[in-house]
Amino acid sequence: MNDKTIATHNGNFHADDVFSIAAFRLLFSSFKLIRTRDLERIAKADIVVDVGGEYDPETGRFDHHQRGGAGERENGIPYSSFGLIWQKYGLELCEGNQKVANAVDAGLVSTIDAIDCGHVEGVSEGISLSQTIGMFNPTWQEKSHFDSCFDEAVEFASRVLTRFIASANGGISAKEIVAKAIDHADDPRVIVLERYTPWKRTVQALSKEALYMVYPSHTGQWRVQTVPVELGSFENRKPLPKPWAGLSDRELQEVTGLEDAMFCHNGLFIAGAESFESAMKMASIAIEA
Repeated sequence: MNDKTIATHNGNFHADDVFSIAAFRLLFSSFKLIRTRDLERIAKADIVVDVGGEYDPETGRFDHHQRGGAGERENGIPYSSFGLIWQKYGLELCEGNQKVANAVDAGLVSTIDAIDCGHVEGVSEGISLSQTIGMFNPTWQEKSHFDSCFDEAVEFASRVLTRFIASANGGISAKEIVAKAIDHADDPRVIVLERYTPWKRTVQALSKEALYMVYPSHTGQWRVQTVPVELGSFENRKPLPKPWAGLSDRELQEVTGLEDAMFCHNGLFIAGAESFESAMKMASIAIEA
């Protein structure tokens, strides 16, 4: 595949063609890229992206501008070139993990497709990744060449796509770990994690009883953190005891009776101790408070 030629259109570029080429950069160690609208050159290319008026994944044609488009998802979001390429290569890019591939499609690919195809209902307001990519195009005041700007945009998109895949993989793995911790908790009100793992979404979905999470910090000590009443809320199911608010070291140790208690945030949503045993004791005291 390293000797293949990939063609896309020249001139002004958008997120769908940029991310499409970024995907191929992650798939193939090298390839020849040509940016053109010359039909003869396009016809000779091994893979054609966002130009050419044809969708045929078996022959490497990934355009969506032809009459009737190139299909849509069950939720009504049409496919742009990036979505078409993700259908064929997304699973490979995610090392065979279908859950990760689906998560990347839902969180990144489908949004880029929606904006490119004008299907913006439900798309978050504010500056989008598609707009960010668009800003790589040279302005009328600049003398930059479109192709060099396109290369810069692809470099940026490659990093975003790589991190998005990693993030999706981490989120799915975290869900499994946290779900297991919930199932094995001695007290369903206190969930213990052997290492810090993103937990809020899974706990909200699977446990109505959980009040506190206990987990090790990156520096080796232990933390007790409250469970919010809902995702994004600053209100907790049960705050830590009011007398602990803003205390640290000796003052907190005197109030809790724990010689290695370290701190309690003034907002009563997180506290710390040197040992696991003391962190568990803090959770126990908070439950009874």
